[in-house]
Amino acid sequence: MVKKNVIWLASYPKSGNTWFRVFLTNLLYETIDPANINDLAEASISSSRKVFDDYTGLSSSDLSFDEIDKLRPEVYKLQSNESNELLFKKVHDKFYLLDENKPLFPPEISLGVIYLIRNPLDVLVSFAYHSAKPVDKMISSLNNPHFAFCDKNDKLQNQLRQIIGSWSDHVQSWTEQKQIPVLVIRYEDMILDTFETFKKAVLFLKIEKNDEQIKKAIHKSDFKILSEQEKEQGFKEKMIKSKYFFRKGKIGDWENYLDEKMKNEIVENHKDIMIKFGYLDSNSHLIF
Repeated sequence: MVKKNVIWLASYPKSGNTWFRVFLTNLLYETIDPANINDLAEASISSSRKVFDDYTGLSSSDLSFDEIDKLRPEVYKLQSNESNELLFKKVHDKFYLLDENKPLFPPEISLGVIYLIRNPLDVLVSFAYHSAKPVDKMISSLNNPHFAFCDKNDKLQNQLRQIIGSWSDHVQSWTEQKQIPVLVIRYEDMILDTFETFKKAVLFLKIEKNDEQIKKAIHKSDFKILSEQEKEQGFKEKMIKSKYFFRKGKIGDWENYLDEKMKNEIVENHKDIMIKFGYLDSNSHLIF
C-alpha cells in the first residue's frame, strides 16, 4: 500500500528552510529544552549521497547524474514506505520532470509542499556570505537558469547534484506545479507575523497542535537561540568556508551591501516573480 506521508520543505538556498525545520522539531517533540540544531526531526536533505547509497545498495560515484536522478524517486518511495509518521524532507532542487514526464519528487507519496520564499536581494547577500563569495559574483548564480549544486566531477561531494536554476525558475517550478499541494510561506511573514504564519503551516500540514503549543515551539526556535547553539557546538550544515550559518536573518539587510547597479540587476531579472509575491509593487518599487 502506498503511503501519502512525505512533506517536502522546499526553498531556494538561504530562504528560511532550516529555521522552519527547527520550529517543526520543537513543535513535534515538545522537549523541555530547545531542539538541538544538529539533531533535527529529519536530518537528511533529499539530496544526501549517503542515504541514496544506503537505500539503493549502489555507489553513486559509479553513476552519472541522470542515472542517479532516475533512482532518486525510488529512494523516496522506500523511505515513505518504512515511515509510520510524517516524513519531512528538505529540498533545494527545483521541481522538474525526468524521462516519461515523471517528477523527481513522486506525487503519489507526497502529502504536500511547504515552499519557503525570501526577497532575492536578501537571499543574494546571505547566500554570498554562506558560500564565502563576493556579492557581485553571486548575482550570476541567482540569474543563471543552469545553476546547480554539486554538478562537477572533480571531487566526490557529500550531496548529489541538485538542479536549482535561477531564483525565478526555482520559485515558479514549485509554486506553479499542480501535482503536489503547495503552501507558500514568505520568510518576511515568518518574522513580521510569526504566530499566524507558522499556524497557517501547521493547519496545512494537519498537525494537531493548539495555539499554546505553537507559541512555545516558536519561542524555542528564536534566532538568538539558534545562533548561540552554533557558536557553542557548531552546525553540521554550515559550509566550511563560511564563519556562521545563522548570521543575521534580518529583513532588508541587502541595503547594507548592494549598490544601485547590483540591486537593479536582480530586480530586472526577477521583476515578475517579485511582483507576484509582494516584493515589488505594480510600479516595480521595492516593498521590503
